[in-house]
Amino acid sequence: MLLQDWQLQFEQWLSQHGPQDDAAHDLSHFRRVWFTAQKMLRHHGGDALVVLTACYFHDVVNLPKNHPERHLASRMAADKTRHILATHFPAFPAESYDAVAHAIAAHSFSAGIVPETTEAKIVQDADRLESLGAIGLARVFYVSGALGRPLFDAEDPMAETRELDDTRFALDHFRKKLLALPAKMQTETGRSLARHNANFLVDYMAKLCAELNGELLGVDEHIRQQFAC
Repeated sequence: MLLQDWQLQFEQWLSQHGPQDDAAHDLSHFRRVWFTAQKMLRHHGGDALVVLTACYFHDVVNLPKNHPERHLASRMAADKTRHILATHFPAFPAESYDAVAHAIAAHSFSAGIVPETTEAKIVQDADRLESLGAIGLARVFYVSGALGRPLFDAEDPMAETRELDDTRFALDHFRKKLLALPAKMQTETGRSLARHNANFLVDYMAKLCAELNGELLGVDEHIRQQFAC
């Protein structure tokens, strides 16, 4: 079966049974992750069917960021994907189950699982790139809004006199996690894309700080130089 046929079948299943109440982890997210992963497959090789399957099912179990078992979600998703493939996709090669499950389990930042295969590295990088750039910016504020978190600390937005706390302020998440992602990418393609898109977030921070200081037409060059990747 061609990859396009598998993709169509996966999308049909997910449109009926996949996550329906989380716009940050919906079908369009899975498509974007697969689109990015294809760029890495061209440069780094790997089993395209394994990568495709993991891209589409990596968030089939997705717990909120403040859930006490959040760090277990990717393992749950891996187990559930095995069941889905065996039950609903009998033509899927059973010998690929382990590779798909590992790529899914290892994609999560909070799981702390080191990706051991090319496929797992590609899926992890492709998913993490969703946290950077324009899409990443939108996702940060969407998730923070859903959790009722303010955009930033009005008294100290850049955490100059306090500890960073991204469980309280959306802007803190940039420095707490997102700007560190380029150095943690598994592939050279992922690192290059991540640096480019992380600098978009730095430019946003520089513009925000300028506006908070009353400079509506400029950017804070100190912020840009301090955090550029």
